Amino acid sequence: MQSQEALVRRVGDRVRESRETLIEELVRDTRAQIGALDHDAAARSLLEASITENIVAAINYLRQGIDPDLLEAPTAALAYARFLAQRDVPQSALIRAYRIGHQRFLDHAFALLGDLPAAERVPVCVELVRRSARYIDLICEQVGRTYERERERWVASRSGVRQQWVTDLLGGRPVDRAAAERALRYPLDAVHIACTLWPAGRMTSFDLVAAVDDVRAHAVSVLRAGAALLVPTDEHETRLWLALPTAGPAHLTAPEGSPLHAAIGRPAPGLTGFRTSARQAARVREILGTRLGSGAGAAPLWVHYDEAAPVALMAGDLPAVRDFVTASLGALAAADPRAAVLRDTLRTFLTHHRSHAATAQAMSLHRNSVQYRVHRATSLLPHGDDSLTDDFNVRAALLAAHWLGDAALGAEP
Repeated sequence: MQSQEALVRRVGDRVRESRETLIEELVRDTRAQIGALDHDAAARSLLEASITENIVAAINYLRQGIDPDLLEAPTAALAYARFLAQRDVPQSALIRAYRIGHQRFLDHAFALLGDLPAAERVPVCVELVRRSARYIDLICEQVGRTYERERERWVASRSGVRQQWVTDLLGGRPVDRAAAERALRYPLDAVHIACTLWPAGRMTSFDLVAAVDDVRAHAVSVLRAGAALLVPTDEHETRLWLALPTAGPAHLTAPEGSPLHAAIGRPAPGLTGFRTSARQAARVREILGTRLGSGAGAAPLWVHYDEAAPVALMAGDLPAVRDFVTASLGALAAADPRAAVLRDTLRTFLTHHRSHAATAQAMSLHRNSVQYRVHRATSLLPHGDDSLTDDFNVRAALLAAHWLGDAALGAEP
């Protein structure tokens, strides 16, 4: 009979071999069971990083017999705790995620013990429960302290106080509007346009603050705004509201050389408009987060809600979007550069009322090149030219592929 220590190491080896499956299942289960942790692309990315590093650390803990007193929470786990504290996500949601992870880890490990004799299987199961519980307790204690310290720091700061007021306003709960206006120094009865700003590449905190302030000054000047409200969402993202002088269209462009991405809502009046425009900006931010991933090295994009509204309404269910895009575009939905060029040409062609000349001008191409690309693109559609007889689905699918990129074409990232 093998020693208990050898059996635990053996289980650790087996879990390591199948860890990718375990991580994938745990990420999916956590997102499904805890809605507060499935907020947007940034939150999902950090959740996956935290789960991945925790699983790797837990496996090493079992395989190497690490002294529990020497355990340290993974870097990604601590970063995720700080992120949730800044986003006003309850700590209970974070701790519940660890309890779900503990159960899934044990279920996965137990399923790998079927070939062990009962005399060995029972003791090793007991030992796995004991050691994994010790790991979870110690890691939860560390991430819990990190969450509490960050929450205290964030709320105590001026930006944290602003964020708390904005959270209350956006949450729809009864709020003392006069007190909110005094605290925020911003009129809630104005016409509002909301923006979400974040870096297009790596930036220091100092440079980010300066870039955001440049955008604020530029936007106030261009839109003749009577007031502006800047509220950091976290260390890498800021929301900006502008109080406009009148209702009506308001197109905001980036100041020259800005290193920031921007997602921009529609102008709308009153407290309802304050909320609606922010919600629209958040939906565009979600789309661009899916398209850009980390965004490192990407050219800054400034996208208004009206440019991507149909995609914003359906992007919450990426598997369904992929099915729709594939069914509507057929071979044109291939995830390769050539198909991307053809999709972009056909989308521009349909946007310009099927005018080859207007498309050529918009894309800086020769008219013959446009004609060739459009012909090639339509030949790849499920029903060729007939697919454009009623082109609503094709237009919507092309728009989804344009804004969501590979996420709308291939397997879920």
